[in-house]
Amino acid sequence: MIGKPTRLLLASLSILMSTGAWADFTATPSEARAIAKEAYLYGFPVVEMYKTLYTQAVDKGGARFKAPFNHIANTAQVVTPKETGVASPNPDTANSFVWMDLRKEPLVLTLPKVEDNRYYSVQLIDLYSQNFAYLGTRSTGNNGGHYMIAGPDWKGQQPVDIDRVLYSESNIAYARYRTQLFDEKDLSKVKQIQSGYKVQSLSSYVKQAAPAKVPKIEWPKPMATMTEGPQLFRYLNFMLAFAAPQDSEKDLLARFAKIGIAPGAPFKVNQLTAEQRKALEDGIADGRAEFAAFKKAKVDTHQVSNTDLYGSRDHLQNNYLYRYAGADLGIFSHSADEATYLNYVVDSEGKPANGARHSYTVHFAKDQLPPADAFWSLTMYEGKTKLLVPNHKKRYQINSQMLPNLKLDADGGLTLALQHHEPPKAEQSNWLPAPPGPFYAILRIYLPKPEVANGQWTLPPLTPLK
Repeated sequence: MIGKPTRLLLASLSILMSTGAWADFTATPSEARAIAKEAYLYGFPVVEMYKTLYTQAVDKGGARFKAPFNHIANTAQVVTPKETGVASPNPDTANSFVWMDLRKEPLVLTLPKVEDNRYYSVQLIDLYSQNFAYLGTRSTGNNGGHYMIAGPDWKGQQPVDIDRVLYSESNIAYARYRTQLFDEKDLSKVKQIQSGYKVQSLSSYVKQAAPAKVPKIEWPKPMATMTEGPQLFRYLNFMLAFAAPQDSEKDLLARFAKIGIAPGAPFKVNQLTAEQRKALEDGIADGRAEFAAFKKAKVDTHQVSNTDLYGSRDHLQNNYLYRYAGADLGIFSHSADEATYLNYVVDSEGKPANGARHSYTVHFAKDQLPPADAFWSLTMYEGKTKLLVPNHKKRYQINSQMLPNLKLDADGGLTLALQHHEPPKAEQSNWLPAPPGPFYAILRIYLPKPEVANGQWTLPPLTPLK
């Protein structure tokens, strides 16, 4: 007996084969180069996401394994400079993770009631790395509830006590929970909240017999260079088998088929001719060059922010360069409504921030603190390691919860000191210790007010002291 998802996959593959789009390489070298560029920008986020999926949900013996599919993993810890597993670690929230396999049936995510002054969110991400929905403080409130996540093929009945049904374009999806962590003393309370995050299959939730089993997935082992060359298309083909084709991408996918990209099809790099391989490699190089130019001209100059790079398909409007940039610069980042991240990489004179060369200030004028409906934080990172900066005060960030203990200027503004040298005791409340070398700082604004997105509020400069 063949399960419904398998039948759908076989049907879509037979359509591809009947239209001649099956994994044949029919493009001329110049055509292949142009298609490869498009396909690389399109597929990079999918394959970048696969790396995380494999380490967190498949590789059970690996150091970064979290939990098997359809089970939740919670991590609650105060982040310190010893946290080396991820670049720019975020001390603001404790994380929980669920990798969802929705082929057989939907999942029900149950959220507990959380106190009103604590921010939390559940970011729902499809296999294209698009944020298709949110649960939590902004979107569903802090009263908790039961939320059903369904794949593209599900046509069943919604149980009466489900608060909301959310559909993913793909049968493989990811839920990232973030629970605000105030400080070390708050850890036990955060763990208690996390213990209230429940994940159940729909059949288990309504106490009915489970649907028929779905085929076991043979997950291909990641390669070190899987996002750098034509191998990327092998993983892309594999992942696309779990997504419903979108009408807006019909022509694009037909073009991709000319270089052997098709959902679930084998992509055999070793069967390419030298000329075909070179065309693909040149196309990928073109894609990387386009991103590098875009980053330098638009992202590094703050003309494009996470407001543009992260969100749903409707928000991104199939802008694959933006989606690629988001995956490269910080995959799984928040959509703009949920949080805005602004970087201090260069100072007001356009020079790279460096604690060995200067002390710096960031000055917020009166009533011009970061406009947040939840909270904001400014976190310091070493430029080379991209980790928190060790210091004897064990202070790695300044945030809005610390405002009662910060010293305001005479006119009611707030000036923060970002420097390596310890200031006089009377000025230490506003000190964010910097390393004696290159650094960058990230201002995170959770539930930003409209004036952040519309440009009424602007990030004050990082000013070097002469």
